[in-house]
Amino acid sequence: MNAPASAADTLRSTLAGVLDGLPPRQAASAVERLISNYRGDTPTHAPILRDRADVAAYAAYRMPATFEAVRAALEAFADAVPQWVPGSHVDIGGGTGAATWAVAATWDGERPVTVLDWAEPALALGREIAGSHPALRGAAWRRARIGAALEVPETDLVTVSYVLNELSEPDRAALVDAAAAARSVVIVEAGTPAGYERIIEARDRLIAAGFRVAAPCPHSAACPIVPGTDWCHFAARVSRSSLHRQVKGGSLAYEDEKFSYVAATRLPVEPAPARIVRRPQIRKGQVLLDLCEADERLRRTTVTKRHGDLYKAARDAEWGDAWPPPGDDQTVS
Repeated sequence: MNAPASAADTLRSTLAGVLDGLPPRQAASAVERLISNYRGDTPTHAPILRDRADVAAYAAYRMPATFEAVRAALEAFADAVPQWVPGSHVDIGGGTGAATWAVAATWDGERPVTVLDWAEPALALGREIAGSHPALRGAAWRRARIGAALEVPETDLVTVSYVLNELSEPDRAALVDAAAAARSVVIVEAGTPAGYERIIEARDRLIAAGFRVAAPCPHSAACPIVPGTDWCHFAARVSRSSLHRQVKGGSLAYEDEKFSYVAATRLPVEPAPARIVRRPQIRKGQVLLDLCEADERLRRTTVTKRHGDLYKAARDAEWGDAWPPPGDDQTVS
């Protein structure tokens, strides 16, 4: 589930360039302050990113993680609608445009792209960064109040990533309703209990509007998780920059971005038979898989060596993958 190296590497090198001239201590300080706002649960009614220094520091820190999380969600969505390619894309609350990079990495070719955000410095830097990606150079970057008055241009695909936590409940509902004018909607939030709750709210609202869930769920019925007992989330591997290490400490070259998401569509859809919802547990001669299944239940299954190729697939399976692998019709009781 690794992103194409060219897109990820181009984004990373471009972001490194925007930090030129910004003292490392100032960049780290800006990131630490902004993290508390973005990861918090208190809605804000003013742009969090105030100037280029804020935007440059936070983009360098967060864009790679947002890119990887959104790309993972889009990959699962694309698997469920294998014959479809979006003809246009609107990124709501897109800031510097990480989701536009993820869409471009998921589907080849150019398409009309519009990014809506209320922070002009973020839009300006996003436009600058997009200049290094041929498919994004013609994107439109428009200032818009994200909330009840939002008007979304006609489009095939809407993405909304790490935005709902900034909004009041009425504004969240209005945003989802506006996004539902599109053919397909992908919404990503932080992989926390609160982020999952916001995803479930959006999921329920999209289903009520006539959408079918394409991913991660293998069905469009109610989530089988009992509220308050657990939450559905996944992880995307992100290479850590020197700025990451300065802010967070530690020496690992990577970290895992935890995220929750829903991908829903009005298109004919082929959702996964089941989804691996926890990291697989590999033990001697067996692999334990926690699955969300099409019959609206959670179940743990054990795959052993006697299952042959399915066992090999289970050893290679990752958290968030569809199960069983495409083309393998074996089941495990």
